[in-house]
Amino acid sequence: MRVFVTGATGFVGVHLVPALRARGHEVACLVRDARKARARFGDAPPTIVGGDLGDRAALARGVAATDAVVHLAGLVAARSRADLFAVNAAGTRALADAVRARPGVRAFVHVSSLAAAGPALPGRAPTGDEPPHPVSDYGRSKLAGEAAVRELAVPWTILRPPAVYGPHDREFLRLFRIARRGVAPMFGDGAQRLALVYAADLADAIVSCIERPPPPGIYYPAHPAPTTARALVEAIGVALGRPVRVVPLPRAIVRPLFWVTGTSARLARRATLLSRDKANEILADAWLCSPAALEAATGWCAATDLATGLSQTAAWYRRSGWL
Repeated sequence: MRVFVTGATGFVGVHLVPALRARGHEVACLVRDARKARARFGDAPPTIVGGDLGDRAALARGVAATDAVVHLAGLVAARSRADLFAVNAAGTRALADAVRARPGVRAFVHVSSLAAAGPALPGRAPTGDEPPHPVSDYGRSKLAGEAAVRELAVPWTILRPPAVYGPHDREFLRLFRIARRGVAPMFGDGAQRLALVYAADLADAIVSCIERPPPPGIYYPAHPAPTTARALVEAIGVALGRPVRVVPLPRAIVRPLFWVTGTSARLARRATLLSRDKANEILADAWLCSPAALEAATGWCAATDLATGLSQTAAWYRRSGWL
């Protein structure tokens, strides 16, 4: 198939594009910087469509003669709530409008986020279309983007991955660098429960949804074995070959601290993840989800356990000079 991918030069995209091409699919990518795409994908880059989610003409070119669309592009951190909604909500709607005007698209896979569902309720892990309760502007903007996808007549799939880690990721790199020091500060006692998915496994889930589209709905691509924040940091230490001492910090300092960092970033007109709004996610008791529905519908299952994934990630960071 010919697959049009947004966000192809991002962290998940650099895993997805090779996975698609390995399966024989032709790939076209929406990118703002063709040089970045060539740097990412080497001497044989995919077809480049210059533009972004605000360029409706570029979106129309991208979906022309396309069999499937994968929407990865989005903002995780932004200078304002308006910026988040401009990309994650309005940008997704613009892409959905382009698909609606292009008969023949056979599958639309929208990669959203577990943040759109919100934290897991006590004793529960979302499995599908439970009522969402996002606790951050990021989560609310991703949920708004999902609404545009739900209106499509073409077969659509919404994937809500939990935290994604693996080679090329700069967010988990921060944890690895902290763990390498042997002492890791942590808000609270580290009991926050977490679902995770290795980037290559997420890419395989996306490919599965293109090749064997499940019934339209919301699915959670995650490894079935959750962990805790403390266990995650300790496992990173094992992957690095050194013990890590976790130093608990009072949860009460999270909101004041993030207010300071968020205000400073706003005054400097910079985007930051450490905002007062993001504190709602940091302080949640659990970010869990169940992959059972996706496994049943497509046959996909996460193949990489946490220890293996962290070991492979650490090795890649070292080879690439990031650690």
